[in-house]
Amino acid sequence: MTNSLPTIRLRLDELLKEQGISRYELAKRTGITYPTIDSYYKNKALRYDTEVLLKICMALNCDIGELIIIIRAP
Repeated sequence: MTNSLPTIRLRLDELLKEQGISRYELAKRTGITYPTIDSYYKNKALRYDTEVLLKICMALNCDIGELIIIIRAP
């Protein structure tokens, strides 16, 4: 029996694809640097900034629950 913690994953790639928006366009709309958007997009960020998450949600007109999902280990 493993007690591994669940992981958090952003669905930014899926949301951008659904809305036909590029990472570059999202960076322009939010004022967030492209490298930051890219790290969130690739799920490489180790810590999430609440202001960044809010700006992304506002730009994509989505709720935080649509952006973040929890992956539970089997």
